Amino acid sequence: MSGAPGALNGLRVVELGQLLAGPFCGQLLGDMGADVIKIEPPGAGDPMRVWGQGEEKVQWEVIGRNKRSVTCNLRVPEGQALARRLILAADVMVENFKPGTLEKWGLDPSDLLREKPSLIVSRMSGYGQTGPYSDRAGFGGIGEAMGGWRYIVGEPDRPPARMGISIGDTLCATYGCMGILAALHHRERTGEGQVIDTALYEAVLQVMEGLIPEYDYNGVIRERSGSILPGIAPSNVYTCKDGPFMIGANNDAIFARLAQAMGRPELAQDPRYATHLARGRHQTELDELINAWTSTHTIDEVDRLMIEYSIPAGRVYTAKDMLEDPHFAARQAIVEVETQTHGKVKMQNAFPKFSRTPSGIFRAAPARPGVHNFEVYADILGMDPADLDRLSASGVI
Repeated sequence: MSGAPGALNGLRVVELGQLLAGPFCGQLLGDMGADVIKIEPPGAGDPMRVWGQGEEKVQWEVIGRNKRSVTCNLRVPEGQALARRLILAADVMVENFKPGTLEKWGLDPSDLLREKPSLIVSRMSGYGQTGPYSDRAGFGGIGEAMGGWRYIVGEPDRPPARMGISIGDTLCATYGCMGILAALHHRERTGEGQVIDTALYEAVLQVMEGLIPEYDYNGVIRERSGSILPGIAPSNVYTCKDGPFMIGANNDAIFARLAQAMGRPELAQDPRYATHLARGRHQTELDELINAWTSTHTIDEVDRLMIEYSIPAGRVYTAKDMLEDPHFAARQAIVEVETQTHGKVKMQNAFPKFSRTPSGIFRAAPARPGVHNFEVYADILGMDPADLDRLSASGVI
């Protein structure tokens, strides 16, 4: 793995925690070339190994990629001492346990930093490491609710809905990764490590656009609005003869081109639709008018017109559509990986793209918890086979 060509080549990361936030942060770092050593509990390992949809659980093949797996029982003193040695041999430690858990296990980041001042520790939790809610358990969905996401998602006449993915966890992990990269820059200049405190609800809050100032200044509380953004029109999913199609033409010039594509150029001069504010006031009737037009055409027909008139628009993709699309193929957005458990599996490629230090999938997800025990504990900590056999027999690894 030290030969991985990514931008983070040579960086060693120890990943603690399980499920989504910590492991997704580790995935991002591994995709950029870091040597990510994942600590799993002996036995079943990370629950993500058996998560996902379909009879065969393959989600692990994505979140476990570019990692080496070691087992270590963090609930016993000898396991805690072993983890401490591994962390102190790393550049970065990532964790997403409930606040106070590391301290209970003798892995207080303050103590670790005293012993290794250059260490960077990224901590992800539901509510953060401080504040009156910090000791509460928190999953991604709770962070989405507290951060304002859930309240505005769904139809106005129905209870709050959710996305079909754990967006709160992955947002938190992405900000955790961003914090690590910034901390590495600071360390390069000063030699100092630090602790990064990332809360699920605050990660969600960061992407809520004008939600807070709109209430503070205007007294407006954003409400659920289904498939539209109120006042932004036309921008919606419309019905064609053979399925849904997305059109975004809320700019004045683009709407004029849409009106031409529809064979209704006069709409761009109609006072009800001529300006951004006017279209926002007449959003419902405008969407009905456009939907009446798209419903007489196939997706292919509308798509060709949108391309001809340079209107932002596109199909509403499923995974099947992505695998059949030539643009995904041309940019290698999806790649086929030879996995240790399921053979060849297609998955999303590493992202973003780098011109000089390309990211990638350098190592398939470890098939079993602890498959790299000897490789890691012997090479990094200098432990011999007898030590490892004893630790295995006693349930420490």
